Formats: sequence, structure tokens, C-alpha cells
Amino acid sequence: MQTKTNFFAYFCPLKRKIRKMSAKNNQFLPYHLTAIACVIVWGTTFVSTKILLIHGLTPMWIFFFRFLLAYLVIWLIPNKRLWADSWRDEGLFFCLGLTGGSIYFLTENTALQLTLVSNVALLVCTAPLLTALLSHWFLKGERLNKPLIYGSLLALLGVALVVFNGNFILKTNPIGDLLSISAALLWAIYTILMKRLDTRYPVLFITRKVFFYGLLSILPWLCFSADLPQLSIVLQPVVVGNLLFLGLLASMLCYVLWNRTLKVLGTVRTSNYIYFNPVVTLITSALVLHEKITPIALIGALLILLGIYWAEKKNYRKRL
Repeated sequence: MQTKTNFFAYFCPLKRKIRKMSAKNNQFLPYHLTAIACVIVWGTTFVSTKILLIHGLTPMWIFFFRFLLAYLVIWLIPNKRLWADSWRDEGLFFCLGLTGGSIYFLTENTALQLTLVSNVALLVCTAPLLTALLSHWFLKGERLNKPLIYGSLLALLGVALVVFNGNFILKTNPIGDLLSISAALLWAIYTILMKRLDTRYPVLFITRKVFFYGLLSILPWLCFSADLPQLSIVLQPVVVGNLLFLGLLASMLCYVLWNRTLKVLGTVRTSNYIYFNPVVTLITSALVLHEKITPIALIGALLILLGIYWAEKKNYRKRL
């Protein structure tokens, strides 16, 4: 009888704790789903951008139009605030516009013109790992652990298999590959800066600042650009449709939702979902561009799922 009493004395508090943690994690479920939804949208932007490039728009103007649309629409949401609390914070917002906007897209799109798309896709997907490292050094409460590292590396291996899709073409371009890594590092810095500001400013205000400074910082490049797109190209239905998709859904809506998710889940857990990006691109390319999916790519997709599940599952057990 004593043994039974001791058993229930131990089991009941543990059971209550598990229920409490389960309820807590259920509260976070919508944000996990939001992160997945954003990555699904962002994974299709490669195909959308490729269509726009085929129709005559340059990467620079694609970025300008998508951010301009996002900035105009976000002003429809009531928010009277214009400036940050200090010039220091205003400078951080300017850095957000660079790292999550103009410079990020310029480095990534220029890399696409210099090296293989597979190289760019793979190297840009190092962003979650870089984010984890920077978070460990610069943010309190974001610490590395072995399951997270091993899970990230397994997911990154899966990304490599998905990106190459059975065609292992080993061709490097030092400048293009360096720009790809720079893009991943810029996104990691954007994530860190976001966590520095999201506790003191509303998400909509932050996102509007990102669009504003992204547009402002791209203007010098546009002023010296000789490839002004013709109006007949911009007004093509397929161009208008893809620009609306990139501007309203992939930029305005997804940036707001992603920034909100970063605020709730943290930098590392949110950034890990970026590993899904090549999987979405692979599926979209197969459906829209009729590109072939190989068994190697399917194995890679499975490794990505296992890697993210491993890191998240181990962290959940640790919290229990």
C-alpha cells in the first residue's frame, strides 16, 4: 500500500506537469503553423521571381515593386506612430531595412546570376544555423544544445539532397558563393535585430519600417540603373499577378506574420522552418515548371523533417 501511495504521489504531479506543458505548447501551435505557412509562400517565390525574370524584369526592380506594394498596403492599417523612441532605434530599423530588404535581395539575386541556383539555395539555407550561433552569442535565453545542432546539420544535409535533386554538379564561383553566404548572414542578423526591437515596438510598426528603409536604401541603385522597365512589360497580366503575389502575400502579409512568430517562438525555433524552403520550391517547380523530382530529393525532404523533428522533440522533452 505504501508503494502504491508513493507511486501516485510521484505520478500525479508529473501527470499535471505534462498536461500543463501540453496546454502551453498547444498555445504555440498556431505560431508553428504560421511559420510553416510563411515558408510555403516564400518557397514559391523562387518560381514567381523566375517567371518575372523571363518576362523582362530585373531582380532590382522586382524587389522595388514588391516592397513598394507592401509598403503602400501596410499604410492602410491604422498606426499613427511615425518614429522610434530614439535615433539609435531608428538606426536599428534602418539596418533591418538593409539586412531583411534591399541588401539581402541584392546579394541573393546577384548570386543567382553568378553561380548555380543549387549553390545559392543550399548556402542561403545555412541561415538557421547562423541564426542559432548569433543568438547564442548575442541574445539571452537562446542557447545551443547538442540535439539542436545535430538536428540542424541533419536538416541541412537534407537541404543539400533536395537542392541538387539528383544532379550533383560540382561547380563553384567564389564571388557568387560568397554572396550567397552573405545573404544567409544578413538574414541571421535581421533576425537578431528583430529580437532586439520586438519587445518595445508593435510588429506592424517594425514591419512598416523594414519596408520603408528597404525602399529608401534601394533608391541609389535605381538612380544609376539603365534598365528601366517598359510600361508594356509591367502591365502584362502575368507580371501584375506575380508582383501582387510577391508584394501583398510574400512580403506584406508574410513579413508581419513571420515577425510576430519570431517574437513568440524565438529566433532559433522560428528560423529552423527555413529548412523547408527548398522542399516547397521543389514541389512548386514540379507543378508549375514541370521539373522532375528524383528519389534523392525525396530522401532529402525526409531528412529535413527528421532533423527539425529531432531538434524540436528533444527541446520539448528538456522543457518537461
